[in-house]
Amino acid sequence: MDTETPHAEYRHVYEFNIRFGDIDSQGHVNNVKFLGYLEDARLEMLHGDPVRKGEEPVRGMVIARHEIDYRRPLLPTVYPIRVETWVTEARAASFKLAYEVRDDEQVFATATSTLVAFDVERNRMRRFTPEERDFIARYAPPTGD
Repeated sequence: MDTETPHAEYRHVYEFNIRFGDIDSQGHVNNVKFLGYLEDARLEMLHGDPVRKGEEPVRGMVIARHEIDYRRPLLPTVYPIRVETWVTEARAASFKLAYEVRDDEQVFATATSTLVAFDVERNRMRRFTPEERDFIARYAPPTGD
């Protein structure tokens, strides 16, 4: 059983229920739907985090890369599934998010995304603001563990 979640205090948790339209002809969640789950979790983390009451949302992030590893089929269930998201690496203008799509007992997929800070008005990459760096640090476990 895979129930231990290291650094749980640094993870954003997004819960959802599997929709009928997520199921493919083989009776499990279609692999493409996992990208939608990751997107929903990422958007909630960056723009809907209740801890940040009243703060300006993180703006101008673009995805530079996605990687996903499917661990086991995700079958229809009445129980919520969750996507746990946390920061694994932060640089001056980019950061990596890690994800686990899981329930209480098993991990169905793991993934990473690289996000880049982007100046929409100037159409170019930019560095993170101090506020964005502080926000990103909330989801990064201490190094050396």
